[in-house]
Amino acid sequence: MARRVLGLSPAVWALLAAAPAALALDAAHAPPIVVFAACGLGIVPLAGLMGEATEALAARSGPAVGGLLNATFGNAAELIITLFALRAGLIGLVKASLVGSVLGNLLVILGFAIVAGSWRVPKVAFSATTAGASVGMMVLALAGFAAPALFGLAHPNPDPGTLLRLSDGVALVLLATYGCSLLFTLKTHRTVLAPAATAGHHWSPRHAVAVLAVATGLVAWLSEVLVGVTTEASAALGLSQTFVGLILVPMIGNAAEHATAVVVARKGQMDLAFQIAAGSSAQVALFVAPVLVGFGHVFGQRMDFAFSSFEMAALGLASFAVAVVALDGESTWFEGVQLVGLYGILGIAAFFI
Repeated sequence: MARRVLGLSPAVWALLAAAPAALALDAAHAPPIVVFAACGLGIVPLAGLMGEATEALAARSGPAVGGLLNATFGNAAELIITLFALRAGLIGLVKASLVGSVLGNLLVILGFAIVAGSWRVPKVAFSATTAGASVGMMVLALAGFAAPALFGLAHPNPDPGTLLRLSDGVALVLLATYGCSLLFTLKTHRTVLAPAATAGHHWSPRHAVAVLAVATGLVAWLSEVLVGVTTEASAALGLSQTFVGLILVPMIGNAAEHATAVVVARKGQMDLAFQIAAGSSAQVALFVAPVLVGFGHVFGQRMDFAFSSFEMAALGLASFAVAVVALDGESTWFEGVQLVGLYGILGIAAFFI
């Protein structure tokens, strides 16, 4: 009955079974690596269900409210994971996961979507206006993240409290800009940007709210367990917090989004695929990151925008690469391969940090 109502494939049901298995393994004090892997596998389909429920609510709420719902809950799974990591004091992991999520969306999601959409045609086209707006927001976020580093160049050995206050100010500017971006895309320039209409959905609003609530609760539970074993699991695997944050955490939180972008790109909906990739990146940089700075004060953790030089360089390279590929409004499958290749290079570098 549940399978028919949710409309999930057998493969997704198999992944969902990892959620109770992870909780049971944690209760049985299984090796941290096993618990970490089970939690990651369990979160992937739950994140997909959260996205599906959000889409169902958006389909019945009109374009403005629907766009706001997608903007608010688009990265909910990853936000939950990073909130638990922040509360546990894993600041390096949180910062790396923010950068990794942006890199994954800009390079992996967009790269594979371009390959999928243009494999059988000479090139694919998408809205240069939408691309320009998204790239502009990423440049703004990059400037905000770079502000503490520039401050450090002007003031060697900066006071941590000053860096935190600087990050607070930048976070407020990014949040205000994010609010303006929602107003721009959902109201004043909705017809210019022409966001893809959300297709009808077979779930009722009550059904979607119930699924969203249950999936969110389970993701929160699994995230707490996952964060609790992250340090021991990464040490056992010989991985740094930087690599776990840059590669593994975003992969867990964004797997469902990766699949959706590739599927719609194969159907010829490159504008929608680009919105999924670029919009999610902008949301992480302009909304999730400032929210985490705010929760740092709530949890008594010093969460600021003092990213490492490698993380800043990676963000700069990714933003530049996407600008080169996307601003002309068309692309080929080889450009998609180049984006994925850049992600691979950055991932290899992160492994040795």
